[in-house]
Amino acid sequence: MISIIAALDEKRGIGKDNKIPWHIKEDLVRLKGLTKDHVVILGRKTYESMDEYYTRSDREMPGKLYVVVTRDETYKPKRSNAGVAHSLEVAIQIAKEKGANEIFIMGGGQIFQEAMGRGLVDRLYLTLVEGDYGADTFFPDYSKFTKVISEEDRESGEFKYKFIDLGK
Repeated sequence: MISIIAALDEKRGIGKDNKIPWHIKEDLVRLKGLTKDHVVILGRKTYESMDEYYTRSDREMPGKLYVVVTRDETYKPKRSNAGVAHSLEVAIQIAKEKGANEIFIMGGGQIFQEAMGRGLVDRLYLTLVEGDYGADTFFPDYSKFTKVISEEDRESGEFKYKFIDLGK
């Protein structure tokens, strides 16, 4: 099974200046809980942003393996639990070779667009944040995912949001 995990605002915005435009601790806890011990596929910018966050907080990244998708033939991730693929197809193949029963795609925008556009995704784990955060990167249309697996309205500080898991 291939799943996407993402947080987006009301206009499907997911990032601004290569950063998430909000900080919701419960969303990060959910992300960690869902991806812990799984293979995670992500683009180089998303990986570097996460690596910077975990390095600042002096913590290990929770995934079993991070497969960084990049066109840069010389790219080498800093962490020992990260590897490189030069296409989404190769990244998925690596995940399958590692015996992954659920593969998580964590972004960014181009990787989401390619995976969704090619019909590769089975499930969405979304955090829908109320408001418009002036994003410059957006999540693709997900209207084909009509089966609600679970849904929970939440609040944290100034943020109102919803955890929603969707299938096709």
